[in-house]
This record gives sequence, C-alpha cells and structure tokens, in this order.
Amino acid sequence: MNDRFLRACRREPVDTTPVWFMRQAGRYMADYRALRERYSLLQICREPELAVAVTLQPVDAIEVDAAILFSDLLVPFTPMGLDFDFVKGDGPSINNPIRSPADVDRLRRFEPRDALGYVLETIRLLRKALEGRVPLIGFGGAPFTLAAYAIEGGPSTSYAKTKAFMYSQPAAWHRLCRSFADMMAGYLTAQIEAGVQAVQIFDSWAGALGRADYREFARPHTTRIFSALKGSGVPLIHFGVGTTAILRDIADAGGDVVGVDWRQPLDEAWETIGYDRAVQGNMDPTLLLGPEDRLFAGADDVLRRANGRPGHVFNLGHGVLPDTPLERVQALARHVHETRF
Repeated sequence: MNDRFLRACRREPVDTTPVWFMRQAGRYMADYRALRERYSLLQICREPELAVAVTLQPVDAIEVDAAILFSDLLVPFTPMGLDFDFVKGDGPSINNPIRSPADVDRLRRFEPRDALGYVLETIRLLRKALEGRVPLIGFGGAPFTLAAYAIEGGPSTSYAKTKAFMYSQPAAWHRLCRSFADMMAGYLTAQIEAGVQAVQIFDSWAGALGRADYREFARPHTTRIFSALKGSGVPLIHFGVGTTAILRDIADAGGDVVGVDWRQPLDEAWETIGYDRAVQGNMDPTLLLGPEDRLFAGADDVLRRANGRPGHVFNLGHGVLPDTPLERVQALARHVHETRF
C-alpha cells in the first residue's frame, strides 16, 4: 500500500511529500456533477454504493495519497432529532434549530452502528474497493462547529445566534457541546472499527472565536473527543479555518496532525504548534483558479517552508472550490510529488 500519508502523520520519513485535498470529491469533477443530476447529496451519502463511487472518483483521477470518505458533517443530526436538508446555493438548512435550553434537552442519544450503519457499510466497501492503494480517512465535526450549525440553522458569517446562546445560556451550551462530543467520539470509534485508517475532526468555524472564548466554550469539548480516541491506533487530524490567533490552543485541544490554513506561513504555524506534531496544509485554494506558474510558486513556498521536515502532509487551507479545473488539481498533485527541498 502507498502509506506515505500515514507515515507523514506519524512524522516518519517519506519518499516524497504526501498530498490529498479537502473536498477532493466534489462539484469541480464532471463525474460527480453527473451523479448530482440524478441524486441529492443526502441520497449519495445514504446509499453506500453511490458514496463509494464518489469517494473513488478523485483517487482514480488524481495522484492523491489518501481517500476521504464521502459523507457530510451533519449526518448525525438526523438521529439526534435535528431535521435538515440542503438548499441549493445556501448549503444545509436545519428545520428545527436549537434556540433554548429545552431544545438542547430534547436531543436524542443514538447508537451509530445502527442509526448510521450506512456510513459504516460505505467504509467497509471502500476498504475492499481501494485494495490497499491508499489509506482511507474518516471524519466528523467538532462540538463548536456542530453547535454553530444547530443554533444558526445553517451557515453564518457572524455566528451571532451561536455566540448569544453561548454567552446567555452557558450551562445549556456546555450540555449541548458535551452531547455532541460524546456522540462524535462514539461515531468516530465506529468508523475506525469499520476500517478508516485516519480520522479528521473538522472545527471549520472555530476561527470565529477569540482565544478566551475558544478556551472556555470550545476547547474542553474538542479535547473530550481526542481523549476518547487517543488509544484508537489511527492518526488523528485536527482542522480549523481562520485559526491563526488560536492555533496553539487548537494544538493543545488534541490531534497528532494539526491543519493550517493559508493565512499564516507554514513554518511560522509549525513553530507555534510545536514540532512534536505533524502539520497539514496550507495552500490557498484560490491559487488553483489562477495561472499555473503562480500555482506552482505557491506550492513551492509551502514545500520550502516545510523544508523536508518529517510530518508534513500537503493540502489546501480549505476545500477545493467548485469552479476549479480538474487539470489544475491533477497538475498540482504531480508537482508536489516531483518537488524536493
């Protein structure tokens, strides 16, 4: 098996820098768009054969060193009693958002091996289909990001409802986040049992918090997940966006690998995180929309700052954008593999 991704996560020497892309299966690929003309996103997530096909599309088309399970961060919401769907152009929409302590208390506990069995079946099928070509990454959401979706009712730019709830109902907030943390620890454990070989925890919106608020309202609950998964035997990746101000706290919350976005040079971020961790990142995804020479220069800057230190996984600072040409993603993966510093 091509194990350079797993070796890099463990800070072991590799023959070349491993690369994979967040949202590497998605709307920038024609094969995915063709499936989306026939099926909704949730249909694809809930039908293992379709989810397997989508997961494999970029593995077949691009020189990536890992596959990431095709699913959605919010699939655990349904068995918890939070009904949601996707609104075209707007993203997820929660029909019964959390707005009061009573709403927190109505959330249901569930057994992930039953309620989310379709995700676990997708994982089992993927391990067979991949035939050892590359490792499979599973994933889930950190409590703050899940709580933000649940309270806002969908995406937000200010997170005003989330923060208002957090400040005005701190006891209910912590109950909510503990509920999400315990659910996610169980769900990710089930993913590992089903066969994923690494796990990424997305705290996509943690950058909306200042340092003091992150430490009080988010970090303890994220740490709860990482502590539960510590003995799992698979690399644990911790990813957030806009986290420059709280990067040391993100690292302290847990994870063997810490994701870095493009807002801070990789070498400065790694020094902040600590050299006892691997790092993942950190090219600006919009560079894939520009001229090829600037794209490669951006990749070279990331690689130069990593300086061959064991423990670097090349990735974007966030996901591949829908308008990205597939050929650019293919060329970038080849370039990373061919470049040495």
